[in-house]
Amino acid sequence: MSLKDTIESYVPLDEQEEKDKEQMLMFIDNFDDVLTRNNVVGHFSASAFVVNKERTKMASVYHIISDGWTYPGGHADGEEDLLKVALRECEEETGLKAKVLSDKPILISSNYVKSHIKRGKLVSSHLHFDFLYLMEADENIELTYREDESKGVKWISFDDIENENMVDFVKPIVLKLSKKVKSMKL
Repeated sequence: MSLKDTIESYVPLDEQEEKDKEQMLMFIDNFDDVLTRNNVVGHFSASAFVVNKERTKMASVYHIISDGWTYPGGHADGEEDLLKVALRECEEETGLKAKVLSDKPILISSNYVKSHIKRGKLVSSHLHFDFLYLMEADENIELTYREDESKGVKWISFDDIENENMVDFVKPIVLKLSKKVKSMKL
């Protein structure tokens, strides 16, 4: 299925996702290069919402640039298979080989990334059009992280989300998904 087909077939959870879906489709219709960082307006990314087997915690990475806890994820960098991107980023950023619970995104979002310095170069403000995939992993496996991107990695209990220093746009997403994931049958 093409990226555009995946977006078109996605059923939004709420009004915010409806607007984000519209924005993504408009972006694809107006730009040729939507999968690489060469597009300075925005580009697609993919993330992994990794839960433990009891579905009470999520694997989290403390992102240096965003200065807060978030789920593992990263740029498509030319790859149209965003599930593959999410799996790659999960393993790179946490050391986890997560089990995919659905090959369809559990959530889509459009997120503003403020300008920042990366590897000595200025990256201008832009949008990330993110696909978030639901995955599961054993919380007893040792976590690892990339020191060039993160300050740490840990499991965060859904009950503690409000008390954690989460990235601004991530907290409402995690609160929404934690309720959804808790209600899912094991």
